[in-house]
Formats: sequence, structure tokens, C-alpha cells
Amino acid sequence: MSTLIAIMFDSYSDAQHVRLEFSQMEREHLVDLEDIVVVHRDPKGHVKLDQNINLTTASAATGGFWGVLIGTLLTIPFGSAVVPLAAGLFGAGIGAIGGKLGDYGINDEMMKDVGSGLEQGKAALFVLVRHATLDKVLEHLGRFEGKVLQTSFSNDLEQQLRDAIERPPKAQQSAS
Repeated sequence: MSTLIAIMFDSYSDAQHVRLEFSQMEREHLVDLEDIVVVHRDPKGHVKLDQNINLTTASAATGGFWGVLIGTLLTIPFGSAVVPLAAGLFGAGIGAIGGKLGDYGINDEMMKDVGSGLEQGKAALFVLVRHATLDKVLEHLGRFEGKVLQTSFSNDLEQQLRDAIERPPKAQQSAS
């Protein structure tokens, strides 16, 4: 079962840095991510979801591949080179529509609701985690400062996350 974590940061840049840190932790096999999204408001006040995976593009590519493959197989009995191209375009179109309508990972509407409450310049990072080595993840996150908005952790684990990220970074603590 996956765990949802939502953390607010003072800037879009800070949220992006933590997203990169999660990617690094995933390469180190400390965390297995299902989805990770940065939510922010643009200068006009519109809520933007900066998703790791663009479903429309990915689904169009997959649909196009299968369309060309099936079209190529149909070319053998019919002898027309137009069939693979037409089938590929049709498959890409159907895939794009499916990707646009589909929702993967974290619920987009919930993220937009949270994003609409963000102050200008702030950003939120939503992370859906399948598995994590929590003590090492908390150690990595302890270098950043943010505010935990919500998690699906138990109360004890959520408090550990709050303790790690809702205090000034270690470098600032030692300077004061």
C-alpha cells in the first residue's frame, strides 16, 4: 500500500530540489516512488501541476507503437504502405485521449485544491511512496526546511517526518 506525503516549501525551487533528492534516493534504492508532483501557482495565480510523467504523451507514444505494429501486420495481406501509418496515427490519437482522461497516482483534483490555497511564490511537493527505508529518507530530508501538509503515515511516523523537515536545516542551526 502506498503512502502519501504532502510538504509545502517557501519556493518552487525548494520543492524542485527536494524532488531531485527523492529521485536520488530512488536511485539509491532508499525509496520506491509511485508518483511525485510539484504544485505551484504561476504569476497569474493559476495552479500548475509539474508532474514527472506526462500521461498524454506516454499514452500517445504507446498507442502509436501498437498502431504501427498492427498496421504493419495488416500490410502483409493488403499490400498497402498507408495502413501502418494510418493505424499508427489512429493508435496515437486514441492513446493521447486515454492518457488525457486517465489519472495515475495522486489525485489531480486534490492537488489543485491544495494548490489553490498556496500563497504566491510557495509550492507543495506531493509524493506517493510504495516503500521507503524511513530512517535514511528522514536523514536526507533533514537538510531541507518545509511544512508537512498531510500524510497517510501513522501519527508516530508523521511526527518523525515533521521533526525532520519542520525545523531549520542543520547548517542554519549551527550558525545561530
